[in-house]
Amino acid sequence: MNDALDGQLHSSCGFGYPIQNFTVLISIFNAVTRWALAAMSILPQAYGSVLSPTPPMSLGFIPGIYTDAGIKSCGGYPGAFGYEEIDAKDFSNWGFEYLKMDGCNMPTGTEAEYKKVYGKWHSILSKMPKPMVFSESAPAYFAEAANLTDWYAVMEWVPEYGQLARHSRDTLVFNSTLYWPDITGWDSILFNYGQEVRLARFQKPGYYNDPDFLNVDHFDLSLEEKKSHFAIWSSFSAPLIISANVTRLTKEEIAYLTNKDIIAVDQDPLVQQATLVSQDTNWDVLTKSLANGDRLVTIINKGNSTATHSVPLERIGLVEKNLVKVKDLWTSKTSIAIKKVAATNIPSHGTAILRISAAEHSLGKVIPTGKIFNTFSLGTLTATSRSKLSWASSSGTDGQVWQTRDDQTIRPLSDTNQCLTESGNGEITLRECNKRRGGQQWDYLYSGNVQSIATQKCLTESTGGTVTAEKCLYLDNTQVIALPGGVDIVKK
Repeated sequence: MNDALDGQLHSSCGFGYPIQNFTVLISIFNAVTRWALAAMSILPQAYGSVLSPTPPMSLGFIPGIYTDAGIKSCGGYPGAFGYEEIDAKDFSNWGFEYLKMDGCNMPTGTEAEYKKVYGKWHSILSKMPKPMVFSESAPAYFAEAANLTDWYAVMEWVPEYGQLARHSRDTLVFNSTLYWPDITGWDSILFNYGQEVRLARFQKPGYYNDPDFLNVDHFDLSLEEKKSHFAIWSSFSAPLIISANVTRLTKEEIAYLTNKDIIAVDQDPLVQQATLVSQDTNWDVLTKSLANGDRLVTIINKGNSTATHSVPLERIGLVEKNLVKVKDLWTSKTSIAIKKVAATNIPSHGTAILRISAAEHSLGKVIPTGKIFNTFSLGTLTATSRSKLSWASSSGTDGQVWQTRDDQTIRPLSDTNQCLTESGNGEITLRECNKRRGGQQWDYLYSGNVQSIATQKCLTESTGGTVTAEKCLYLDNTQVIALPGGVDIVKK
């Protein structure tokens, strides 16, 4: 296994992990029972040398280990609940530097309990002689609740305790069909992708949203779907952790997994998570800024046939340039684009990933631009006419693409002279932008609230998809909103 890792991936590109550009090898650890002193008992014949960190370290890997915060692991083996100090000491003594902490079988399963237990682990790990990366799975246990308030609450505290957090269900592996029999591998990728796009405000240098593993050898994924998985996760600056038999990876799989241009996007120092520009039935477009001033554009073909899609430069936040340089990160080919960028002949379920740079000088000012949506209902803020608004299904029109400007106004691309305006009586409309008019400046809070600076009321999805301003509620399903990446986030 170690020889295969070295030959297949590691020596090819230093395949890394974005926390500090290192590579981690995770051992799945389940003890059969505990000894009298409460230490884990291990079956040597079952684990052999897997728990020895020496071989992976000799190849440049950082050794990692998996356990569970609950009474029992997801597989029914002893968990770490009540034995946190003992297990942490063992893991440290064994030489592990990365801990993936699952969250099955907690005694009560409340958000408060998860916070207490994961907070305890953070405290213990912080006192270890050698730092240990802490990967938290707590959010996954709240991600599909009928009420998402607890999910949002967990997402607020996991960045304080660890370096990454798996926010939703496992991506589909071979035996997953036993409990998710009606979905495909592609369905699974899109599900976790759909969870990730709700959470961009939490990601920052030192903390990463984790949409789970790259299941490279899943039996029903096409090569294009596997490449899309890799490109989308890299656009998110997400952890790139392979779940596969690496000894059996094909040349085509190794080729895309070792694409240095795409890995560079994933590990860009800005670590900005790509956010949605637009969505419709067949196409998703995402964008983000890179540390050197470039912009990334990711175009996903969700349709069932090969097709071409173009994106106007103003949709990706570029309002000062009509001429840009475009690098296709799959082919490394560079071209010049005027007024729009186009991805041609994208296969069904394929993804174009384009790096946009200045044809001369710089790209100029970037305005955070894209879709604004309720992360519970997924209703999209829509300018339905010159003055009227609604929360509607995504259609990808200019009335659903919004500029969030430095003057704290929010303007639809369909008419950038109009501003989102709160009248003071709960009504929100579009009115002509005017610096002297109140109710046109908005703050984006860490809680996900979009708050009127004038009245302190919050953008709300009310009954029937109406757009109103109401008293701000904490982590309420009607008021947690996703905005384009690059918007300043206010903590209150």
